[in-house]
Amino acid sequence: MNQIATRLPGVEEIDLGVRLISSDNHVNEPRDLFTKRFPAALRDRAPRVIDGKDGGEGWSFDGSTPKRTFGIEAMAGFEKKDFRLGGLRFDEMRPGNWDPVEHLKDMEIDGIHASVVYPAVGLSFYSLTDPAFALACFHAYNDWMLDDFQGTDPKRIVGLALIPTELGMDVAVAELERCVKKGGRAFFIPGMPEVPYNHPTHYEPLWKAASDNDVSLSFHRNHGGKSDKTEWDELDEGRVSIGGIVTRYFTAVKPFSYMIFAGVFDRFPNLRIVGAEVDCGWVPFWVQTMEHHWEAQKSWFPVKLKRSPTEFVGVNIFTTNIDDYVGYSLVKSGDYPYLANMTMFSSDYPHSATIWPNSKLVAAKMTAGMNPVDKEKVLNGNASRVFRID
Repeated sequence: MNQIATRLPGVEEIDLGVRLISSDNHVNEPRDLFTKRFPAALRDRAPRVIDGKDGGEGWSFDGSTPKRTFGIEAMAGFEKKDFRLGGLRFDEMRPGNWDPVEHLKDMEIDGIHASVVYPAVGLSFYSLTDPAFALACFHAYNDWMLDDFQGTDPKRIVGLALIPTELGMDVAVAELERCVKKGGRAFFIPGMPEVPYNHPTHYEPLWKAASDNDVSLSFHRNHGGKSDKTEWDELDEGRVSIGGIVTRYFTAVKPFSYMIFAGVFDRFPNLRIVGAEVDCGWVPFWVQTMEHHWEAQKSWFPVKLKRSPTEFVGVNIFTTNIDDYVGYSLVKSGDYPYLANMTMFSSDYPHSATIWPNSKLVAAKMTAGMNPVDKEKVLNGNASRVFRID
């Protein structure tokens, strides 16, 4: 079993003065999730964890060798010098990856009051081509996440159910409403949808359902969907690079910009969309650019916004950050008040970017000298209102 090798001295004694919420944790799903929950007619096709060529284990959806085995998505407890892209076996991972009781224990170690939990293998569902098989995957994951994982302690775990957007809006809305009845408070949408989110009509039923049910929708970088072949990485093929990891911090710019200028949030003023793990240091330049071109170009642009672009930030759109010292220095400056309303702290447990088990220390460093009101917002308040955490 992996030991906590990176816990720094004195972390236990840190008092932040506010609850600390991680708005972006992850799971690595239990290996029997699908074999237990698939319908009988499809059970022999259920995704399974099997051996890869590198000695590690990974998920297979069709019995073929995994494209990549476990690695950087399960690094909590490892020293950085031991991080690896793949080659990890299931029993080498911390049980908190899939066991909710152990996940809560790891939250306690990290000083986290509540966490919002994103998927791992669930991201692959958006690339599946068999609709019945794909829907069985969505149902199995969502039932496990809401009934078992979140259900262990709904006050401290917010599990994102996955919205099957690529199967059509009727299916997507039906699954959202089914999961709301099971306690769903926030939902995952893919980062690379086939139909862009600024489409004038396609997503209207989903935006309405999310607004009517007071639930938030989250995409995580560009994860979920078919990879852009112009990029270095092809996530759905298991190819990852440092260049890709870095550029994904800027993947919210396009969907956020397109949705704002398409008038999505004018039509649905209560809709909340979260871009996870993109930090916030880039936001002031982006907002400046939106305002500049709205003033310069709005005479000819067909969509007439009821609010200026800045007014959607921290009201309709939000980001999560890990250790964004640049972003938090901008919050502390007071020059960009919308920043304190839109960004939310996270630990990114158990990924290779995680600050677990030192989240309290990082939070204390980043917020040192910050206005107490803004500190409460970025560490607790924003996540509490966006994800309905009491």
